[in-house]
Parts: sequence; structure tokens; C-alpha cells
Amino acid sequence: MVMEYYKNFYQIKSNEEIFNEIEKEKEYIGYYDLPFQDTVEIKNYAKKIKQKHIVIVGIGGSTSGTKAIYEFLLTSNDYKKKLHFLETTDPLYINHKLDFVDLNDALFLIVSKSGSTIETISIFKYISSLVKIDEENTIIISDEKNPLSEFANNQNIKLFNIGNSVGGRFSAFSAVGLVPLAIIGVDIDELLSGCKNVHKSFFSKEKYYKLIMEKARFFVENKNRFNINIVLSYLNSLEGFNKWYIQLWGESLGKLNINKTRQGLTPIGLIGPNDQHSFLQLVMDGNRDKTLTFIKINDFKDETKIPENTLSGFNELGYIDNVGFQHLINKQADATISSIDEQKDIPYDIITLDGVDEKSIAKLMYMYQMLTSCVGKFVQIDTYNQPGVESGKKILKEILKGK
Repeated sequence: MVMEYYKNFYQIKSNEEIFNEIEKEKEYIGYYDLPFQDTVEIKNYAKKIKQKHIVIVGIGGSTSGTKAIYEFLLTSNDYKKKLHFLETTDPLYINHKLDFVDLNDALFLIVSKSGSTIETISIFKYISSLVKIDEENTIIISDEKNPLSEFANNQNIKLFNIGNSVGGRFSAFSAVGLVPLAIIGVDIDELLSGCKNVHKSFFSKEKYYKLIMEKARFFVENKNRFNINIVLSYLNSLEGFNKWYIQLWGESLGKLNINKTRQGLTPIGLIGPNDQHSFLQLVMDGNRDKTLTFIKINDFKDETKIPENTLSGFNELGYIDNVGFQHLINKQADATISSIDEQKDIPYDIITLDGVDEKSIAKLMYMYQMLTSCVGKFVQIDTYNQPGVESGKKILKEILKGK
């Protein structure tokens, strides 16, 4: 008599097993190759662009990574060209944003991996009613052989290919991000250098391998108790990164695994010190179901200080006189970290970026991409699909067809 056995659970694999699976994944998941791409074509094309207003039309992964990098670098650079993002079908927002754009001095980047994203094509159609679309003012960034790329070819419009194996939310370091960022003057080679640093370190089992694997394993082993993961960034220009992280984490990891059990880690993005005055209370005295990652900047390269003798009646706050703002915000972070540490039962970690530059943001984002991939392997899901999103798209299509 043969004994039958069935289980509906899975074992958490060893770090070595996960590493081997990630090694295999490199053969068919395209974002792993992006740090090593040739950027000559993109840089040469970017030099030809004369327009001052660069309008990116897209949604989700087609814009979020680019926006994260742009917003991070914006306050510490003097770019002569300006990026505008149209990523919603809110008509008030669309027209408000276009009020700040000289349509006759604008370059439109239409970004859609599928080439048929309803939001993107809807906005593109509207723009084409306002200004003539041609090869002089439009670039298409998409995959090959879809309606958008065919439009580009028929109209002799420049087409940059994303690559079939590069998923939208993992596409920030593909043409999706590199083309517009190169156009405004971002050093895209420095971006890719930051990605290479993380990639080589991970696959050589050095610093980033240990960091990523340890963090991933903690999340998976404690996902039933701590299933809310908060990124608390102490730099306002990391708000775009926070939003990018929320999409990356939520859309990649909220899945049914191989045994049809529901997986998911809820991402939250906060900005310090702003959210110390709101969400921190929930963290401190609320349910112990949250972990925190603090992100700090080592050097803001800004010496602005709080002056003395500019206001009367604040003698009790004299201790802040002549304190640099970068010192103040980092000490606000440190004070919050200490208050969390004193609780003894709230897991946290700290990421400190060297500065506000291309390499720093690239390291951070590429590390989070690899962290997401590793967590996905640990919980045995398909990290790169999004069936829950696709069903809503199908329903919307049927609704609109019926009008």
C-alpha cells in the first residue's frame, strides 16, 4: 500500500537556494542586464533635443521610476529643461499641468510597455488635438509590435524599445528613465554605475548580498506578525522614491503563491520630519505589526543655517541658533530612531545615502528591486506579473465599450 501525502504549505528556502534561483532568473528577467547597457545612442539623441519642456505621458511603472530619480536630483541641480508628468486621467489636473507647458516648445515622450494603456493613449489623443504630433516633437518608448510602436514607425517618430523581458515597475533604468533623464542633463552613466555597484556586490556575495538577503529573510520569516513595512525618508525629494517603492512592493509581492496561499507585505512611504507629527503616534502606541526603514542623507551639500537674532521672544529656543538645517533634520531622524529603539519591540533598520546624486539614488532603487526579487523567491510567487490589476483593466474595457 502506497502512502499518499499532500501539503498546502511551503518551506522557507535557504539563502543559497534563493541565490541560485536569482542566478537562473537573470537569464529571462531583463532588469538584471540594464546596468551594463550601452548608453551611446541615448546620449547622442539627447544632445539633439532643443525643447525646454519635456512632457512624459504614462502611468505606473512607465513614469514612477523616472519621477523618483528626477525629484531626488531636482533640488540640488540646475537643469535647463523641465520634466512634466501626465499620469492621470483627471481632466482638471491634465489641463492645470498643461498650463505650465509651452506646447510649441515641448517634446512629448509617450511611454507604454503594452502600447495600449488606456490612460496613456487617452492623454496622447488629447494632446494631439492641441498640437500637431510629428517626429520633431514626439518620442515613443514602448515594446515592439504593438499599436504604439506601429504608430511610431508609420509616422517616422523615434522609437526606443523597452525590451520584452523588462517589466514596467522594473524599467526605471531602461530607456523609460534614461531617455528623459539624459535629455534634461542627468548623468545616466553615473546612474548605471550605482546599479552596477549593487549588482556586482550581490552576485559576488559581498556587502549587498548580505544586506539584501538578511532583510528579505527577516520580512519573510516575520510576515505574519510584521506585515506592514514603512519607509520613513528624511529628505523631501525622496517622496517620489516612496511612491515608486509602494508600487514596486505592493504590485510585485501581493500574490497567490504556488500553493494558492495569499502573500503580501503592505508598503507605506512617509517623509520625515513631516510625518513624525502624524503617523509616528500610530507606530509608537498602535499595533505591533509594522517595521520601519529609515533613510537618511549623509551630506546634503548645503550649509544653510538657522540664524540668530532674527525673531524676538523665542529665547527658550536659543539652542537652535546657528544650527545647520542638514544637521537638524538628521538629528530629528536620530531622535525618532532612538524613541523607536527604546520600545524594544519595533523592528527597524537604517539606510544612509552618501549624498543627493545619481549614484546614491540608483544604488537605493536597484537594491530595492533586488530585495523585491529575493522576497518573491522566498515566498514562491511570480514577482513580475500583476493579475489583480489586469482584471480591472478588462472590466474597464467592457464598460467603456458599452459607454
